[in-house]
Amino acid sequence: MVSITKDADEKQELNALRASLNAVDRQLHQVAKDMERAQIRDYIELLNRPFRLIWRNFLSGTARGVGIALGFTVFAATILYVLRLLGALNLPIIGDFVADLVRVVQAQLEGKMY
Repeated sequence: MVSITKDADEKQELNALRASLNAVDRQLHQVAKDMERAQIRDYIELLNRPFRLIWRNFLSGTARGVGIALGFTVFAATILYVLRLLGALNLPIIGDFVADLVRVVQAQLEGKMY
């Protein structure tokens, strides 16, 4: 009778152990999925290869600088085009402002102080 209860207790402990191992296995798989989604492996590879990290940062900085330069050029050209159109309309206030702006720019180009 004692051996029957002992076997039942061992089976219960075994089932509890299986349940806890299954829970740990599920959590481990979830952590692995989260790490894969976060691309930690790629990050660690970059840290192990500093030259590659420097090269990527250099390329991204160069691309960012070129993008800012092109964007500012387009923006400034658009503003100057609109100002030129407004100056051609000979509006009293805006025309005087544009004329003053043109005088200041020409004086700077000639090296004179206005």
